[in-house]
Amino acid sequence: MSRLSLLDLAFFIAESEASPKHVAGLHIHQIPKGAKASFAKQLYEEFLEHTDVQPPFDQVINFLSPTLMPSWGTAEAVDLSEHVFFHRLKAGANDRAALYALTARLHEPVLDRSRPLWEVHVIAGLWDRQFAVYYKMHHAMADGITMTRWGVDSLRTTPEDLTVTPVWTFDHTRRGGLGRKKRLDQAVAGTVWKQLTANSKRAVGIGRLTAMLALEAVKLTKNAIALPFMASGGTPFTGNATPGRQFATAAVPMARIDAIRKLARATLNHVALTCLDGAMHRYLADEGIALDRPITIQMPVNLRRDGEKGAGNKIGIILVDLSAPTDDAYVRLRNIGYSLRNVRAMIDSVAPEAVETYTLLTGLLGQIAGMLKLADVITPMGNTLVSNVPGPAERLYLKGAPLLEMHPVSTLPATHLLNITLFSYAGTLYFGLIATDALPNLGRLSAYIEEEIATLEKAVGI
Repeated sequence: MSRLSLLDLAFFIAESEASPKHVAGLHIHQIPKGAKASFAKQLYEEFLEHTDVQPPFDQVINFLSPTLMPSWGTAEAVDLSEHVFFHRLKAGANDRAALYALTARLHEPVLDRSRPLWEVHVIAGLWDRQFAVYYKMHHAMADGITMTRWGVDSLRTTPEDLTVTPVWTFDHTRRGGLGRKKRLDQAVAGTVWKQLTANSKRAVGIGRLTAMLALEAVKLTKNAIALPFMASGGTPFTGNATPGRQFATAAVPMARIDAIRKLARATLNHVALTCLDGAMHRYLADEGIALDRPITIQMPVNLRRDGEKGAGNKIGIILVDLSAPTDDAYVRLRNIGYSLRNVRAMIDSVAPEAVETYTLLTGLLGQIAGMLKLADVITPMGNTLVSNVPGPAERLYLKGAPLLEMHPVSTLPATHLLNITLFSYAGTLYFGLIATDALPNLGRLSAYIEEEIATLEKAVGI
């Protein structure tokens, strides 16, 4: 058995019908030339033949254990018919809007805790001889970066390789480069040192973070981690989450982003968040809302060390102010770049354990607000969540079927109505927007994101 970390446990504690804690990915494929229209159905049937389910896809959560702490245990058996499903959209109702509506419906239900916490849905009958695969797993199993790595492992780099190795057939708990005994010896030898150093690093780091936030509070510093519960209220982005979901996407060619980066000496994050910031202000203006301070986002940061892999989560979630309201896209880009550089320097100056503790503490405050249904009346911790998951740069294939698009589908806290994830794949940056059905016209916000890239191009002189 493997005991849960506090962060992984928090995903179970915070889970509710209105705020399920699973993450997902939507992959859109082209049926290979010469293949029959039944290609997706045959792929689904082939998936069901791969019954050798490996960790962590054979793991179930045990809330009662000898250690008195919840832990993962191995299921006696895994029935793939309870995890792998087939859908076919009808002709005339098989466009992108129909696919996204189905994705939203599949994303709504909480995963059944009596069995391993994952699902795979093959969706046939899409436009232009395309099909999709929707992957869904509990956030306690993996963060977005880990889930992406597992998904890439199950795909192929050439269309000639027709081998099918579903994601659940790999043992993702193994680590390359070390023999089993050596790994065990290192783990045992390192346990004592980890126990001695983790708490001291955590204490020192929390002390440093507290001092930095105190300086920010009295305005002696600017654009470090934003203070919690200081975001603008009264926007449609926050409130008590409802169970219904809607899904939308935006896509921007990486070449356009790279051209802006080169001219403005900016990063991908700077450019993407500038487009998103401008789009959100336009959306709010449509709703008759004008902010007098920056939009505040909750942003996950990767805390894994170089080369570190494994299941579970190694992330922190920090608060970041974007740009002060402005109609000048170039000024917005510079403001966001300044803010992100300061935040990155601040995060790098403290131990990862401290950022984890900060995440748990602020998350606990948000959870209390969610449990008490206070999100509609108190100042929100942040206006929305925005994360960036790097994906593969080269095109991938599934049984010869080109993977055309990869869209992230994230989770929603109980106090938010919108979550946005950025994902790069094969020369395109995708924005995956998941929201409750209470948020007005999510598609309009996604359209504004694509329009804002042109606004920024004009601002920098392209």
